[in-house]
Amino acid sequence: MSFKPLFDNVLIERIEQSNKTKGGVIIPDTAKEKPVEGKVIAVGSGKVTEQGNTIKLTVKEGDTVVFSKWGGTEINIDGKEYLILKESDLLGIKN
Repeated sequence: MSFKPLFDNVLIERIEQSNKTKGGVIIPDTAKEKPVEGKVIAVGSGKVTEQGNTIKLTVKEGDTVVFSKWGGTEINIDGKEYLILKESDLLGIKN
């Protein structure tokens, strides 16, 4: 992939949830909500302070993160859907 986020931006690939509930009910695609979990594909160099210093990001490539449903910007790279978010828009890192 030839994409590198700038500054404190993070490139996320959404992780699709199962289309079946625990009770066995199949959820059609039209009723599914957008996933709020994703895998970090690429990270920027960090946030630049007013003094010109760079603060490295907490997340790293390969982390599984949780984010808000409606945040970020959707883009298409090489035919795949990705999401660009600021690190501050991420809610947490899953272990």
